[in-house]
Amino acid sequence: MTHNEERTSWWREGLIGLSVGVLYGTTSVCVGHPFDTIKTKMQAQRGYETHNMFRSFAATVRRQGIRGLYRGAVPPLCGSGVYRSVQFAVFESVYTYSDTPLGRYEIPFTGGLQMRVLFGGLCASTARAIIETPLELAKVRRQTEQTWKFRQLYTGFGLTWTRTIGLMCTYFILVDSGRRHASDLFSRPILGPFLTSGLAATCGWWVVWPLENMKSQVQGQYGQQNTSILSRMRYTVKDRGFFALYRGIGPGTIRSFLANGTSMIVMSFAHRKVSDWGLR
Repeated sequence: MTHNEERTSWWREGLIGLSVGVLYGTTSVCVGHPFDTIKTKMQAQRGYETHNMFRSFAATVRRQGIRGLYRGAVPPLCGSGVYRSVQFAVFESVYTYSDTPLGRYEIPFTGGLQMRVLFGGLCASTARAIIETPLELAKVRRQTEQTWKFRQLYTGFGLTWTRTIGLMCTYFILVDSGRRHASDLFSRPILGPFLTSGLAATCGWWVVWPLENMKSQVQGQYGQQNTSILSRMRYTVKDRGFFALYRGIGPGTIRSFLANGTSMIVMSFAHRKVSDWGLR
């Protein structure tokens, strides 16, 4: 569904997704990590509560230099290739395997959205969250200049899983819709994948941003600990207003659009090469 190449078996699509997804993940980190660092500091580091994106950037560079923007990049650089390759491998496997009457059932009033897109999105989100949670915790702690312990690695798993389901299902739904309804744009080698993936991922992040904010706070040990997510959200709104739930969305939007758009260009190119080499 994330490509227009001819499909064969579900396990072959899974292996191909596992391979090309590594390129997507590593490209995403290389392009987007500086913006992610600024976003995390705005959400979860003491002393940055009132800083906007530009002040946070200036403060980080002044204190740590340009290297500070890539602080905490090693866990996601190593892990993003893994969990994003797994997410695409699981999605493509489930999507292809679900080529059944139930899987092809078109949900009413959705413009032709099939059930197997949701099946694949849910399974891919679960697989990603299992791998991503410890990597995200290590990254957030490094970005906020804290240490972490092995027993803490799955702190925030429930939030990460819930956030990822909303994010990835939105992403796959929009990419599928773009592939079906704007096939001419989708098939363009550079602009098509860049706009399709960049816009789909950014819309997905907008949907789940309050959960991403809370996840950063929980994993960054910011604010009250051992409290429910709803209580944490209510306190945030009461203390700083409703839009505090969307704090950091500026650098997050830039990171999402650039990183996911660029990554899809790389992955689409890899998909075409796989077909050209006769591996499908």
